[in-house]
Amino acid sequence: MRTTAVILSGPRDLGLGTLGLNAPAVGDLVVEVSHSGISTGTEKLFWTGTMPPFPGMGYPLVPGYESFGEVVEAAPESGFRVGEHVFVPGANCFEGNVRGLFGGASRHLVTPAARVARMDRSMGAEGALLALAATARHALAGFNTALPDLIIGHGTLGRLLARLTIAAGAPAPTVWEVNPARREGAVGYDVIDPETDTRRDYKAIYDASGAKGLLDQLVMRLARGGEIVLAGFYTEPVAFAFPPAFMKEARFRIAAEWNADDLTATRALIESGALSLSGLITHTRPAADATGAYREAFEDATCLKMILDWSGHA
Repeated sequence: MRTTAVILSGPRDLGLGTLGLNAPAVGDLVVEVSHSGISTGTEKLFWTGTMPPFPGMGYPLVPGYESFGEVVEAAPESGFRVGEHVFVPGANCFEGNVRGLFGGASRHLVTPAARVARMDRSMGAEGALLALAATARHALAGFNTALPDLIIGHGTLGRLLARLTIAAGAPAPTVWEVNPARREGAVGYDVIDPETDTRRDYKAIYDASGAKGLLDQLVMRLARGGEIVLAGFYTEPVAFAFPPAFMKEARFRIAAEWNADDLTATRALIESGALSLSGLITHTRPAADATGAYREAFEDATCLKMILDWSGHA
């Protein structure tokens, strides 16, 4: 089997190509992808060539770990049926020297059934957002942690953190956003310019921005014994002045990527209606326009989430 996929051959060298797929093994599914998302975090770092050394990294690679589509082949022992719709968190299924470190931006994927999550076909493009929502859920589910009363950044991750906080029954958090264009779209919480905020007693601050040099400013906003959660991805060393953090008895926590339990819990929240993914996708392009789509996703500040539409591709 051959398929059309996005291939990142090097920094800023991206386009569509045709690749061979590994034959399905016992327990594998073949999924025809309808929509895949573009991550403005880790994928952007590969696109710019600024990703720090990471196990399995290298070019050429197929990017993407946010794919939604229909099962077109399923062995009986897989537990799935042809026609079901699933979220696929990337796949390592390509022949040749193309790396599948992420591997989700492809019209067809071969993946172990244990890796996917069933979803209603009506989710459409929003079905590709499950991993991002699960990432937000993972950040909130840390051991003995407090839900955020301040979130830094009103991008897609920041919005999901705010929505999940409200869904958990906690008071609505405040969200800081320095870009006026991104202050729109809040439902049930306030998004403000940090320069206008005088509060100094936040108990839990979640940084979803990944911006450098923020920690000293955030420490000054903490209540004594408060926690700062680093929920973004940081390419430069993270540092802070010790005396102010000492005076506040500040705690720091790093939130990594989602796990299987996060996928299950997040899917349940979506299916119950407690968590909405509406309004998070701001841009959609045909997969044929992948080169421009990736550039726009990474360079246009108004683009919260870019989705590739794979309909019409082999």
